[in-house]
Amino acid sequence: MDFDSNCLIIERHQRLLQVMSDMDEPAVLTSNSINILYATGVRNMTVFSLMGPFRFSLTLADGSVFLWEFAGCEHLVTENPIVTDVRPAPGLTPISGPGFQNEIARFVADLTAILGDCKRIAIEGLDVPVSDALRNSGLYVSDATGVFSRARVIKQPLEISVMREAISRVEAAAASLETSIVPGVSEVEAWAAFHKHLIATEGEYVSTRLFQSGPRTFPYFQEAGPRKMQAGDLVCFDTDALGYMHYAVDFSRTFLCGDVSATDKQKSLYKLAYEQLHHNAALIGPGVTFENFAKAAWPIPAANRGYGYYCLGHGLGLCGEFPYISHHFDGVPYALEAAFEPGMVICIESYIGEEQAAEGVKLEDQFLITDDTVERLTNYPFCSALLI
Repeated sequence: MDFDSNCLIIERHQRLLQVMSDMDEPAVLTSNSINILYATGVRNMTVFSLMGPFRFSLTLADGSVFLWEFAGCEHLVTENPIVTDVRPAPGLTPISGPGFQNEIARFVADLTAILGDCKRIAIEGLDVPVSDALRNSGLYVSDATGVFSRARVIKQPLEISVMREAISRVEAAAASLETSIVPGVSEVEAWAAFHKHLIATEGEYVSTRLFQSGPRTFPYFQEAGPRKMQAGDLVCFDTDALGYMHYAVDFSRTFLCGDVSATDKQKSLYKLAYEQLHHNAALIGPGVTFENFAKAAWPIPAANRGYGYYCLGHGLGLCGEFPYISHHFDGVPYALEAAFEPGMVICIESYIGEEQAAEGVKLEDQFLITDDTVERLTNYPFCSALLI
C-alpha cells in the first residue's frame, strides 16, 4: 500500500503550526533528527544525526520552514511541499574543529536575520555555547521540546493510516523472527531475522536490542547476545521498530523455545503478565486521566513487584514519546496531570519476573484512542504453549 508522503508532511506541518499558535511560540528550532523529520518530512542519516547537533530545522509561525542540511546533502530535499529554504549545516561543536565558535556566531547571525523583528525562539538539542550566543544576541529563548511533544501526541488521520501499514509489516517481520526461535540458534541470529525482514519491507531501524532467552529474561532489559537458545527457554521480544515511512511499532511477546511443554511456573508467570496487560488496556479511554488510570492499574503481586516494568504505558509515533505514564504509589502525589485524548497512540506495558524462578515474561500492545472508544492496533498472536 502506498501513501502520499506530501500529504503526510502537510498534515504534520499544519498540526505543528496550530500547536505553536496555541502555545504562542513564533519560531521553533530543533536539531533532534526525529523532530526534524516531523517538522520537515526530510529524512537523512537518522541514526547518525542522533549523535549530535548536525542538522537543524526552523519553523516559523507564518509557515516558513528552513532546513540546515548536513554538508553535501542539500540535494536530498527535492519536491518537498513545505521546506522553503535549504542551507548547509554549520559545525557548532568542538568536534567540528577549532573554528566552531565562529560557526556559532555565523549561525546566530543567520537566525536573527531570518527572525527579523521577532525576538523569541524555542530551541532544543543545542549545546550551551549556542544557546548562550542566542541569548547574547538579544533573543528570548524557550524550550521547543514541549512544543513538539504536544504536536506529536495527537496523530493526524494519515499518520494513523500509515501506522496501520507499519504495524502490518512489522508483525510480518516478527513472524520471521518467531520461526527462527529454535534450540541451538543464538539470540542475535534469531534477532537478525527480524532486522532482515524489517529493512526489506522499508523499515528504518530498531531502537533497542530487547531480545533475550532463558535465564536472561530476568531481570528485564538484557539485550540480545551470543547465548544459544535451548528447548524450554522463555524468549522475550520487544519490537521497538521504526518501520514503514518512519513510524514506530512497539509490541512485545514472549515465546517458548522448542517443541516442549511449558513448566507450571512459566505458565503462571505468563498468566500474570497477560492479566496485567489486558486489565490495564481495558482502563484506557478518551477523557480518562493518567492518575485515575494509574490508581486503577492491575495490582502487581508482592513477589514480582520489585521487577516490574518502570512505566504502565507510553505514547508512540515516530518513536516512543509523551506520555510516559508512571505507576501510582500510595502517599506520593501523582505528577502527570493530563488525560487520554482522541488521536493518541498508547502502548500498554507488562513485565512479570520472579527472582526465585529466574525467568520473566514481557508483553505489550499498541492502542489508538478514538472519540468514543479504544482500538487495539497490534494483533500479533500470543503464545498458545504458555496460555493456561
